[in-house]
Amino acid sequence: MSYSRGRDFLFCHLCGTMLAVPSTEYAQCPLCKTRKNIRDIKGKEISYTISAEDIRRELGIDLIEEQKVQLSKVNKTCEKCGHGEATFYTRQMRSADEGQTTFYTCTRCGHQFQEN
Repeated sequence: MSYSRGRDFLFCHLCGTMLAVPSTEYAQCPLCKTRKNIRDIKGKEISYTISAEDIRRELGIDLIEEQKVQLSKVNKTCEKCGHGEATFYTRQMRSADEGQTTFYTCTRCGHQFQEN
């Protein structure tokens, strides 16, 4: 029995969706409502490990290596102490069609704040 066949009992044979077990008599696909007799599943176990890399791949997230950057100074009033100078850097936090987030650090008190 191949690895994928060993796992087939958990998935709908029509659409591939993971089966739910709403009854002691059958397992049912929540998408297409196909049913499988509970005897086909009873007593079987499965375990798997999901890594952070698997999650990033499924979500289409690319990891960008952290790099040391030269921080620039700007005239920006600190929300905490009112000082008028801060260093800043920008980072793309959401999808590319949305603006970057700017992170500021007050040069006097070190308070960090951001703008989207």
